[in-house]
This record gives sequence, structure tokens and C-alpha cells, in this order.
Amino acid sequence: MSRLTKPMHSLTRAALALTLAALAWIGTGAPQAHAQNLFAPAIKVNDNVITRYELEQRARMLQLFRSPGDPESTARDQLIEDRLKLDAATAAGLRPSREEIEAGMEEFAGRADMSAEELINALDGAGVAEQTFRDFIIVGVTWRQLVRARFAPRVEVSEREIDRALGQTGAGSVRVLLAEIIIAAEPGQEAAAEARAREIAQITTPGAFSAAARRHSASESRGRGGQLGWQTVSDLPPAIQSRVLGLAPGQVSEPIPIPGGIALFQMRAIEEGRVAEPEYAAIEYAAYYIDGGRSDQALARAQKIRDSIDTCDDLYGIAKGEPDNVLDRGAKKPEELPADIAAELARLDRHEVSTALTRADGQTLVFLMLCGRTPAIAEDISRENVMLSLQNRRLESFANGYLEQLRAEARIIEK
Repeated sequence: MSRLTKPMHSLTRAALALTLAALAWIGTGAPQAHAQNLFAPAIKVNDNVITRYELEQRARMLQLFRSPGDPESTARDQLIEDRLKLDAATAAGLRPSREEIEAGMEEFAGRADMSAEELINALDGAGVAEQTFRDFIIVGVTWRQLVRARFAPRVEVSEREIDRALGQTGAGSVRVLLAEIIIAAEPGQEAAAEARAREIAQITTPGAFSAAARRHSASESRGRGGQLGWQTVSDLPPAIQSRVLGLAPGQVSEPIPIPGGIALFQMRAIEEGRVAEPEYAAIEYAAYYIDGGRSDQALARAQKIRDSIDTCDDLYGIAKGEPDNVLDRGAKKPEELPADIAAELARLDRHEVSTALTRADGQTLVFLMLCGRTPAIAEDISRENVMLSLQNRRLESFANGYLEQLRAEARIIEK
């Protein structure tokens, strides 16, 4: 999940109440020695300390929020990142106002259809202090302010870029194989349906999705494990087109509200039509330039980089401290790409690498990585939503790279 723009999984009254009740039932008679050690340092991040109390509080809060993954491991990672984020914000002179913090608490609680006071009381009843929740919100608000202050000037979106993202109405040549789950939401049961949908959205395998469809789907496709036949993308409603075109095989869409329920779709496969080639509004790629052309030394460095990174964002760390022109990252319409770059990118899948090209009369090796392809979608999708999506995507990329840099430079000591 994005560290900048993607909120923690939405709460619901029903899910939260059940979890609160379960945790409140757990015995609290911990040994006194353990209680005395709660405020002992557990982790040191640069000059800041994380106590065992903070770790336990965050882990318990994550349980209440039904966050995916192991609560203790996630709590550790989050609190380390929290210290790094706050350090960076302090160095930049940023500190959210009381009003901004209160607004953040209300906004977060509103995802569970609760007020901040109601959520704080519910957390308190399960042993999570108000300050634990407040600290969590403070970090989120502060980090958003820092990222926007630091990177917003670099993520302005032009009208031309919005046109690119909207593309042409040529998605009809793309076919998708989807599976669906329709969760019924009768009046008064909306919260429970949303909680179920959020859980299912975490599934990453076809088998698990089909099993969930047989158990929970209200659609007639439940008997087939939710499987649908091949469909042309242009035949899907625009709201669904924009959700599924961004999915990789195995990924599940965010819950989509529909009349009387909530829909989820899993991408099983995507293919070109037989007549027309798939159309893309933009191709995003990164090119990192290595001195030495195709020399053994340059190729060895390229291989070392290939072995040490997973995504285009990782190249920001590789290029740290070097001149800006060493790393070129951008998104262009296919026809705007240099011919040799376009030919190499056409052979790559997302996050795959080519080292076949050179520049400067063969003196510079091009480490070329495909970051992603933006399919052409219908023009009736909101331009404002496209603009916000592009801005958030770029901010998220910058934020993730910056946080990884902070973490790489930090002194983290486990007690």
C-alpha cells in the first residue's frame, strides 16, 4: 500500500465492534515485570527511541483496524518509518496545526462512519490510548505536508498529459478475462458488506478468489468461482474499465459500489484483439546512463544494478548524488518515443530491463527499464479525476523513493 496516498483499510462499525469486543475480552493481567519493561527502549532510530509500549499499542490498534499482515511486524516497520518522517519534517520546519490534526482524526474516523470522539472511546475500551491514535494521525498529516512541499512543484500535470492519459477511444481491441464477486448489501448491512469486500480485495491468487466467490458472491457466477467469459474492454461500463485496465493478472480491484451491493473484479488475463493492436495513451520508462558503453566494467555495473532493484522507483536510490541528467524518467505517447527506445520497450514487461542501447557514440550504456503502460480509455472519464490520479501517482513515487532514502541513511538499532 502507498505510503502517501493510500489510506489504511477502511474501518466499519460492525468489523470494529467485533474486533474491539474480542480484544477487550483478552485477559489483561500481564506480569508486573513485563509492565515495568513496557517503557524500555526497543528500537533506536537515529537519536529517537521506540518503546515496547509504543510497539504494543500500535500492534493492537492495527488489529482493531483489521490491517493485513502480522500486526507486530507491521507496527515495527510503521513506527520506524514514523520516526524518519517526523525527523525529515522537523528538519524542514513543518509542524501541523492542532486544527489540521483534529481534521485528520475526524476524516479517518469518518471512514468507519464514526466521529473522532466515538472512535477514540472505542479504542480506549480495547486498551489503545488516545495518544497512540493521535500520533498515528500526526505522522500521516505531517508526511503529506512534507511530500507536497518538497515535490509538488515537480508533479504539475499539463492538459496535454491529461489528454495522453485519457488516450483515444481505441480500447475495444483489448479483451480481458475477469472473475467477479458481488456482495449483497441489504439496508442496514452496508458496513458488514464493505468489511467483507475489503478483506477479499487483499486476495492475490485465482484459487483463493474463486473460493471466496463460491462462499460470498450473490452473482450467478458463484457456481463457476466467479469466472466470466472473455469480454472486450469497450463493452464494460467506463467506471469498471478504468478500474480493471490498471490490474495485473491476479490483482483484485478496489471495492466498487453498485446498486444493492459491492463488486470486486480479479484480472485473470488480458490479450490483444485479433484485428487491432492494443492502444496505449502513454509508456512510462526510466533510463539510467552508465559511462563506458558496452565495456565489461559498464555491463558489470548494469548487471549489479539489475540484481539490486525491483522497480523504477529503486533507480532514484542508485542515482542519488549524481547529476540530474544521469537518470531520465518520464511518460510519453508511443509515437513520441525515440525509435530505438520504443523498439526495446515493446519487448519488455513491466519492471523488465534492457541494456541493448548506447548513447554518445557508444560511450554511454543505457540501462532501460519499463515502468508501465497506460492503456487508452474512454474520453468520458473525468479529466479532473485523471489529473488527480496523475498527480498522486507521481507524488507517491517521489514519496516512496524519498522514504527509502531516509531509511537507507538511518541508524536503526534493535535493543
